[in-house]
Amino acid sequence: MDNTEKNKLEFETIAKYYGKKEVLKDVSGSIANRKITSLIGPNGAGKSTLLSIISRLIKQDGGTVSFLGKELSTYKGTDLAKKLSILKQSNHLDLKLTVRDLVSFGRFPYSKGKLSAFDEQKIDEAIAFSDLMNLQDTYIDELSGGQRQRAFISMIIAQDTDFILLDEPLNNLDMKHAVHVMKTLRRLVDELGKTVVIVIHEINFAAQYSDRIVALKDGNICYDDETAKVIDPVVLKGIFDIEFDVIERNDKKICNYFNL
Repeated sequence: MDNTEKNKLEFETIAKYYGKKEVLKDVSGSIANRKITSLIGPNGAGKSTLLSIISRLIKQDGGTVSFLGKELSTYKGTDLAKKLSILKQSNHLDLKLTVRDLVSFGRFPYSKGKLSAFDEQKIDEAIAFSDLMNLQDTYIDELSGGQRQRAFISMIIAQDTDFILLDEPLNNLDMKHAVHVMKTLRRLVDELGKTVVIVIHEINFAAQYSDRIVALKDGNICYDDETAKVIDPVVLKGIFDIEFDVIERNDKKICNYFNL
């Protein structure tokens, strides 16, 4: 097995219960390196729960997660934070912070609050990559929802991990800002070689920007394949229980499910 094969985030027979409800039912799989993988499925399918488990935000009730060949639970917090970053669905801060202050938090695993010249360079690069130079001295509470989300993603970029996990980063964003976020994630993979995993509801964003799709339903993984193979009317109907018409434009697929 070569290094490329070893550098994986893998999970095996993961089970999770909330009370008596089994949210994940012995699910197994792995995350493709240097790709965007979208987790899709109906509400309650287990998408965010799986993302939280493979990022160690919550503990599974059964099964194992391995990261770079080691059991995920064996990593020290700081060591893991240098390799894997997670952006949760809701990010609320009561502190009066500028964009640059927020982005600098991404360097904490390295700097422990004492920023070096190299840390400052990484912060500059993250702000520039996210096109936030003109807003870096603006307070977070003065930003629009889309600008704020870009600032949080810039913080994750400054953390400079190879694996980036995001739980519904397009939630409550308008179309313009949602496109900007997805283009930024695409660039992280294509230009910087990052591995991105995203929980996403809007199927067309998954269709346009993902390399692979993992589809969950009723706590099970029902599909794990290249995007083009999952964006299929029969497959999608099986996942979401509604009719789909899939249209191809410029080698990309667009899903119509509004008026069928």
